[in-house]
Amino acid sequence: MTITAVDLRQATDAVARLGSSCADYEALADAEVLAGQKQIAAARRLLDTRSAWMAATIARRSRPELGHSGLAAQQGFLSPEALIQTVTGSTKNDAFKLVAVGTMMAEAEAAEKLVEAAVDAPDSDPGLVAEFVAKVPWQAPIARAVTAGTLSVDAAESIRSGLGQIDAAVTAEKLGTALEALLVEAASLNVDQVFKLARRLRDQLDEAGIAAREKQAHDDRFLRVYRLGNGKVRLNGLFAPEDGEFVLSTFDSVTSPRRGGVRFVDKEKAAWAKRMQDDPRSTGQIAADALVQLLKIAGEADQGRVFGGRRPAVRVIVTEKAVKPGQPGAAAREGAAHGQIEGNPVPISQETIDRLLCDTGTRGIHIDDTGQIINVGRDERLFTEAQRAAMGVRDGGCRWVDCDRSPAWSEAHHINEWLKGNGYTDLADGILLCHPHHLLLHNQNWSIIRTGTEYWLRPPVEVDPEQTLIPLPSKRATL
Repeated sequence: MTITAVDLRQATDAVARLGSSCADYEALADAEVLAGQKQIAAARRLLDTRSAWMAATIARRSRPELGHSGLAAQQGFLSPEALIQTVTGSTKNDAFKLVAVGTMMAEAEAAEKLVEAAVDAPDSDPGLVAEFVAKVPWQAPIARAVTAGTLSVDAAESIRSGLGQIDAAVTAEKLGTALEALLVEAASLNVDQVFKLARRLRDQLDEAGIAAREKQAHDDRFLRVYRLGNGKVRLNGLFAPEDGEFVLSTFDSVTSPRRGGVRFVDKEKAAWAKRMQDDPRSTGQIAADALVQLLKIAGEADQGRVFGGRRPAVRVIVTEKAVKPGQPGAAAREGAAHGQIEGNPVPISQETIDRLLCDTGTRGIHIDDTGQIINVGRDERLFTEAQRAAMGVRDGGCRWVDCDRSPAWSEAHHINEWLKGNGYTDLADGILLCHPHHLLLHNQNWSIIRTGTEYWLRPPVEVDPEQTLIPLPSKRATL
């Protein structure tokens, strides 16, 4: 399917009919607002597609071998991206994205036209056709989806950069298979989610490269501490995902009450959270003071003492493929495997799994083929700490549609209300929701139901008279 100029005019006309001022838009009914937003998005996709085509044309007419006769050089620019950025008033990243996607589309279109011409030729040669087919880039389905208006330029760039390039371990065939699956899901995802899924698929295709990328991230770490001219001291650092998540967990535990974190049922914890909220210091000041206090404690500690007990929670998520049942920390060697540090999208290698699971301060949680944790239910109203930890791993954070709150910022919701439905506090009947969405569910008559291992959000009749169920997939990265 090719979007024509008529389609573009119809899309822009639909947007024009929405109004020409803020007051016009404010006068729209809720249904018209939602429909209008979709119409604007559709029109933008069509215009962005043409922007990518134009960027590719500018890049082709500014290629290095043309020297000073190239289009960008004639206009006084060193690169086509610089010319595009100036003309459009966009960012440098946007200009590079338009050139990258546009060039990809142009190359795919040219290759497919050669195949079409070879097939339609009166004396069509099967060998020549096969040769041209082999030269069609594996990204061609991305280009077709953008041209058809079903995929935005932003999403196309997320897929292109997320899946990466062909190398010795990842062939064009493997990338094409991953792309086919990704395009099916891309229609229901935003650009950030598309990129994360693309990177996840790439990691699954190249598990052997995880250890090398992990080592590079570790080698890139640094912490610089230096004194400014006014006597103040500045810190600047970079940490690998493993250490970075521990740092984030530490500061989240210190400052979360100031940033709308989880409500506490325990009276002592609730009182501590209230004191934190009433603290006259800013959140940044609290974090700075906490770091200094931690350094003082470490500096005064007995070097011969082995520390244990309370520490920030860092959980490693592994499958049965990665750890042999009954042998914590022992790697299963039937095939390549990888794990994940909860809350971080970057995978960790088998070696890191083995090492972290030997650390008594790290909790390893196993996941079955359905993504569920072994049921640790109990006949009490509140979920146990173990159940909450398991839900955090299973759900990956707040399950509400398009919410990105982490498990640390989520609350356990009873699918069967305890008083009304005599609901048991079993793991399968609990689900994580952030505080705002938890309140929204109860206050606006939304509900969540479970069918087996799948969870669904049922809107109230005021929002959807048909009450069409909305899937609530786990936010956890697939291993």
